Amino acid sequence: MGLLSSRAFETGCRIEIEQSPDRFHAHVKLDGNIPIYPGDRVQVHGAPVMVSFGEKVTFNRSATVRRAGLLRRAWTKFAGHFEMAELYEVSFNPGRL
Repeated sequence: MGLLSSRAFETGCRIEIEQSPDRFHAHVKLDGNIPIYPGDRVQVHGAPVMVSFGEKVTFNRSATVRRAGLLRRAWTKFAGHFEMAELYEVSFNPGRL
């Protein structure tokens, strides 16, 4: 893999979306348990899906995985440390310890 170049490939995926009082999530699992690394991009193909409250849907689609080049992968790892640091500044205390 080159410094700036990336490669792309198609694969199938399974999508699970749930919207209920206990859970609100959307998960995509690529066929073959393909690992995703920092900087990689995954685009799921198909029409948008609407899920009503209290509903859970699971279906299959195709996806394009675009691998990051070495420079994008390194930048994503570097920038991720600063984005994570923003979470440290969040407090759920009432104002006093």
